[in-house]
Amino acid sequence: MLNKIMAFLSSPAPRAGGFDEVQVATVALLVRAATIDSDFSEADRATIRVIVGRSFRLEEADIARLIAVAEGEEAETLDLFRWAQAIKQHMSEDERVRLIEEMWEVVYADGHVDDFEANLLRRVAGLIYVPDVLSGAARQRVLARKGNSKENSSKALG
Repeated sequence: MLNKIMAFLSSPAPRAGGFDEVQVATVALLVRAATIDSDFSEADRATIRVIVGRSFRLEEADIARLIAVAEGEEAETLDLFRWAQAIKQHMSEDERVRLIEEMWEVVYADGHVDDFEANLLRRVAGLIYVPDVLSGAARQRVLARKGNSKENSSKALG
């Protein structure tokens, strides 16, 4: 009985549009990764739609609604802490590493990494307790999927 009560208390609270705080926080961070370079391209949007559909197994209409809710929240706040707290409380380390990998997917969607994007990923990884080695491995997996990893990696660092 106590386990059921603890599970209920630790489950993500429903938010706007019927989405829980982890869903909104996750998508808000993806949107932030896409918009931090001041260019929210169609490639960024398409990548976010794919990630949201894959991660939360939502229908297309729900994907669009969740992204809209997250965009609204992202536009209203500069603070990453609120989203990081929800993610730290409700995601395992593997899930947090997967989120960092998904954020790298969004960053690389337009073919290049801006300094602001790289800085954001470092900050988010720190806030959600993803060690540098795991964050770097997540980035390398994305680069390997995209191909031409040496070229992309040197562009990102330079």
